[in-house]
Amino acid sequence: MILQLIAGGILIGGVYALMAVGLTLIFGVMRIVNFAHGEFVMVGMYLTFILYASLGIDPYLSVLIVTPFMFLLGWMLNGLLIKRLIGAPHVTQIFVTVGLSMLLMSLALIIFGADYLSVRSPLTTQVLDVGVLLGVPQVIAFIISMMVSVIIYLFLKKTFIGKAIRATTQNRSSATLMGVDVKKIYALTFAIGTGLTGLCAAILLPIYPAYPTIGLGFVLMTFVVVVMGGLGSIPGAMIGGIIIGVIETVSAFYFDPGWKEAFYFVIFILILLIRPQGFFGQIGAEEL
Repeated sequence: MILQLIAGGILIGGVYALMAVGLTLIFGVMRIVNFAHGEFVMVGMYLTFILYASLGIDPYLSVLIVTPFMFLLGWMLNGLLIKRLIGAPHVTQIFVTVGLSMLLMSLALIIFGADYLSVRSPLTTQVLDVGVLLGVPQVIAFIISMMVSVIIYLFLKKTFIGKAIRATTQNRSSATLMGVDVKKIYALTFAIGTGLTGLCAAILLPIYPAYPTIGLGFVLMTFVVVVMGGLGSIPGAMIGGIIIGVIETVSAFYFDPGWKEAFYFVIFILILLIRPQGFFGQIGAEEL
């Protein structure tokens, strides 16, 4: 049973990791604490449900629609709101992004109500037996999440735009002197991070139902993953996401599911006591 739980935790932790990659990318480049990140996942889940309910589009195919839509939404929100927060005090960032999250939750409640909405893909009930039983939706979600996380990592390391993003992360003034359009880099970064929430939403909907407050749990867990892995570190976010997924699954089975957040917060605190900058963070990152 413990192997079964660990395997399930690793699979769902892969999706958490991808969610955290988007958040750590935004924070690492823009230094903005985005508390609306979980609500972006919620918006993507509702959009996936609409495509399924009205047009019969399979959730895994809707990735091709939901991800670009959330990318464009992120670009638009950056132009309207987020770019004004760059360099602002963290208190201001928190109030604005928390306000945005409350707005999105309220709109979802008004439009869709408080009911739990779910979809049924032909793969929803299928199981793989590889010594332990693995749900096919979880396996697909894990594979997609890991592939996209690696692609994002290689994009940042190998491409010109990725190098411009990393240069902006390290020193925005020097990047500007080298000809980097920092404003466009910020807009692109926020759009990519938001687009990743749409991808996560589409592959999560066959596993989790959509409801207005689902983003709250996601954003708390994602912040734990980001800080645990190291602020701005994509490998750290991937490892942190898998660790949280395993802790959540094992604790929910052996104890009460309502206690799973308490367990990973305790582990989170213990890790920060030993290594405050997280697994892959640089010394001093915890102060930032």
